[in-house]
Amino acid sequence: MTAPEIERPARRKSRQVMVGKVPVGGDAPITVQSMTNTLTSDAHATSAQISALAVAGADIVRVSCPDEDSTRALKAIVYESPVPIVADIHFHYRRGIEAAEAGAACLRINPGNIGSADRVREVVQAARDHGCSMRIGVNAGSLEKHLLEKHGGPTAEAMVDSAMSHARILEDHDFLDFKISVKASNVALAVGAYRGLAAACDYPLHLGITEAGGLIGGTVKSSVGLGMLLWDGIGDTIRVSLATDPVEEVRVGWEILKSLNLRQRGVNIIACPSCARQQFNVTQTVGELEKRLAHVEVPMTVSIIGCVVNGPGEAMMTDIGLTGGGKGNHLVYMSGSADHKVSSGDIVEHIVELVEARAETLKAETHEHADAAQ
Repeated sequence: MTAPEIERPARRKSRQVMVGKVPVGGDAPITVQSMTNTLTSDAHATSAQISALAVAGADIVRVSCPDEDSTRALKAIVYESPVPIVADIHFHYRRGIEAAEAGAACLRINPGNIGSADRVREVVQAARDHGCSMRIGVNAGSLEKHLLEKHGGPTAEAMVDSAMSHARILEDHDFLDFKISVKASNVALAVGAYRGLAAACDYPLHLGITEAGGLIGGTVKSSVGLGMLLWDGIGDTIRVSLATDPVEEVRVGWEILKSLNLRQRGVNIIACPSCARQQFNVTQTVGELEKRLAHVEVPMTVSIIGCVVNGPGEAMMTDIGLTGGGKGNHLVYMSGSADHKVSSGDIVEHIVELVEARAETLKAETHEHADAAQ
C-alpha cells in the first residue's frame, strides 16, 4: 500500500543552462544550492565547508568573491570541489573576469551594476571563453533608484522590471546562458515577483527567500514561499537562506523537495509528535535516528509511531515502520507488513541496522538494473 499521488500543476517550461556539469532548467531535476560563510581567501576552510555541503546533498555551492585575495584562492577551491562553484560578484567587474579564469562554473552578477558597456562586454567574453553561465540576482533591498521611484517602492513589478532590464543587457551581447532570481525577505513579495517573472520569460529561475532568518523562522518562511512556487511548477534550482550552519540550508532544501515529491534523497522519517499514549520515547528515538541515518543517501521512508492509533496505518505506507506496543515490545513492519517485534532498549540500533541493510539491497538492485540496461 502506498500513499496516493496528488496531481500538481505542470512544471513551467524553461530553457536549460549548465552550471559546470549540472543542468539547471528544462527537464533537469530541481537542484539544491547553498553558500559558504567562510572567508573565501582561506581556501582550506572554504574547501572543507564545500565538502560538508556536498555530503549533505548540495548540487551547487556559491562562494563570495569580494576582493582579489578571494579570486586568487578560487582556483584551488574549484580544483578541490566535488560540485560546481558559483562565484558571487558585486559591482567589481575585474572579480568576475578573475573568477571565470579561476574556473568558476557560474558568475552571480548583475550586468547593469558593473559600470560601462566595455566592462560588461569584457565580463561576458570571459564567461564565454571559460564556459561560465551567469545568474542575474535581483534583491528587493537593493533595487535601482529609478525603479523604486517608477513603481513607488520595492514592488514585485519593480523586481521583475529590474531582472528583465539586466537580462536585456546580456541578450544584447548574444549571451543567453543565464538564470534569474528575484529574492525578497517578504514571502508575499518574493512569490509575487517570481510569478511575474515566470510569466515574462523562459529563463531558468533560481528560487530563494533572502535573509529569511534563523533555523526555525527561516525554515518556515522558506518552506512557505518556495513551497507555493514549486507547487505552481515554478523553479529550477533553490537556495534556502538561513542564519546558521549552511549545511542546514541543504537539509531544509531537500526536505522541501521531498515533501512535494519533486526529488528524493535519504531517509524520510514519519513520526508522531507523541502523547500520553506513546509506548516508548518517540522524540528521543527520532532525534537519534536522524543523526545515525544522515549518511544514508538511498531514498527510503521510515515511520516511527508511538502507539497503535496511527502506527499500523502509517507503517503500511513505508519501507520500514515501528509501532509502539505494550510491555516494552514494539511491532516492526517491513514493506508494509507486520514482521517482528523489538524491545524498547534495542529500537535505535535495530532500526539503523534495518535501514542500512535495505539501503545496500536497493543500491545493489539499482546497479543490477543499470548493468542489464547496458
